Amino acid sequence: MVKKTQLTKLMKPGSRVTGQRLLIYKIISDGGRHLDADEIYRRARQTGSRISLATVYRTLQKFKQLGIIDELHFGQDHHHYETKQEGEHYHLVCSSCGKVIEFAYPLYSKIKKDVMEARDFKIVAAEVNMTGFCKRCRK
Repeated sequence: MVKKTQLTKLMKPGSRVTGQRLLIYKIISDGGRHLDADEIYRRARQTGSRISLATVYRTLQKFKQLGIIDELHFGQDHHHYETKQEGEHYHLVCSSCGKVIEFAYPLYSKIKKDVMEARDFKIVAAEVNMTGFCKRCRK
């Protein structure tokens, strides 16, 4: 379901709320994991939509501009997408199976504060991804 705050952002001047945009947002928010554009496209087509892959890419860029979704870089040739989260969170990425595990860690806020003070730099966003091997792949 589209959250009211996201719908408000979609309704900004110059932005249209279309069935295809709502479908793409629903797929990302209900996806249960970090989806790439091809997977979003595949799931949209499974619903019977005649959406094109180009529309998916354009919509993802629009959603990024509106601040509705985050584009994630997991050291792969393509990006993954998730709905904008309320608080900061980070990702553990399995190098073997590609599983992504989200986590929050309060120490990061302190590190960010210390870096901002030490370097006189205002940090507005940070992306923390740690790679390794999940429990299943280590066996």
